[in-house]
Amino acid sequence: MTKIFLPDTKATQQLGITLGENLTAGSVILLEGDLGAGKTTLVQGIGKGLGITESIVSPTFTLINEYTEGRIPLYHLDLYRLEPQEVTGLNLESYWEGWEVIPGIVAIEWAERMPYLPNSYLQICLNYSENGTRQAEIIPVNCTLDFLQEC
Repeated sequence: MTKIFLPDTKATQQLGITLGENLTAGSVILLEGDLGAGKTTLVQGIGKGLGITESIVSPTFTLINEYTEGRIPLYHLDLYRLEPQEVTGLNLESYWEGWEVIPGIVAIEWAERMPYLPNSYLQICLNYSENGTRQAEIIPVNCTLDFLQEC
């Protein structure tokens, strides 16, 4: 596990940029954290790192936003309004297994609502520390992230 302190929004977005510049197609990022903890800000940074110029917004009501203009596609999902049994029917695995879409980076907000997980993923928990700054706890599961040593 890697812990990165994020003193402000700019630092959260910079972490996302680093991820977007370094992750490869097929990467899955499971995002957890309270409302306002910076999940969407992190995904906006990932988009910048991928070269996406389109405005990235949380897909709270649409569930999935697809951005295909960057280095590789970004699929941004938000499960906030769903119960685990509702998530099961979405067949989200098609995004990381490439069944119906061009392989890209899949970023899932409120991933703790998923009743199933991909074989490999990057879990990022965004939390507030005691002094009000944010902290990212990054846990790679069956993947490596050597580039994060620079963060």
